[in-house]
Amino acid sequence: MAKQQSNEAFFWMLFSAGGVVAALLIPVQLFLFGLAIPLGWLPVPSYEHLMSLLRLPLVRIYLFILCALPLFHWAHRFRFTLYDGLKVKHLNEIIFVFCYGGAVVGTVIAAYLLWNV
Repeated sequence: MAKQQSNEAFFWMLFSAGGVVAALLIPVQLFLFGLAIPLGWLPVPSYEHLMSLLRLPLVRIYLFILCALPLFHWAHRFRFTLYDGLKVKHLNEIIFVFCYGGAVVGTVIAAYLLWNV
């Protein structure tokens, strides 16, 4: 009898990678653009400077990772919150499509916006 393949390991990998990004990179971005620059601790970058940075491929990859991986972290966490917290495991397929579909849609939107800047 053939053993059924599971995609659970892939989604756990995305969950952990998204958690690392959410824990390490997002606080740095929030500190810089939400606290340090508005309070005058750092000089305000001009629009032209930020757009020139955004044209660099490495910056686009960084921003894509900053957007995409936390979405999958959210999807996995929200999925199991619904399963365990609300006890709606009988809606497995709908919840799976809603959670990971939302993460995929957000990732595609982030890729589209970063590609067309």
